[in-house]
Amino acid sequence: MADGPAFTVRVADERDLDALARLRRAWLEERAGRPVDDPGFEASFAQWWRSELSRRTFWLAEVGTERAGFTAVGSLNVVEIAHMPRPGARGGAIGHVGNAFVIAAWADRGVPRALLSHAVAHARERRYRRLVLAPTPGSAPFYRRAGFGPAGESLLVMDPAVPA
Repeated sequence: MADGPAFTVRVADERDLDALARLRRAWLEERAGRPVDDPGFEASFAQWWRSELSRRTFWLAEVGTERAGFTAVGSLNVVEIAHMPRPGARGGAIGHVGNAFVIAAWADRGVPRALLSHAVAHARERRYRRLVLAPTPGSAPFYRRAGFGPAGESLLVMDPAVPA
């Protein structure tokens, strides 16, 4: 790229656990505007990662070279949700895009689009019936430009800790 080094996107694996945890921490600290002290976070993240591997695919965007090393600049994952079969209806699965984050300095260099393209290709390969996500207000225009549209008013949410 003319304005900086090129990046690559690939499926993340166990070797990328530390990089993914660093990106997740950077996501929170960017939003909080300050460092977040949580010495147990990395271990908690590793436990979560291992429990989710059977149903999630993670992509990692990185810059660097074999010789100099690589630095993670973004990630995204898709969780596969298998639908319960029912008589007379097509079964299958949907994908839910989540935890998308790109380091701010890389957000305007094509990294978000590349990560999402990999997720969409994955959804097509896996023959998902739908690919869904819950965008932040700031990211919604990006996803609309990528072809996502409103899902209607069928999604509701509640906090189970709050009495109805």
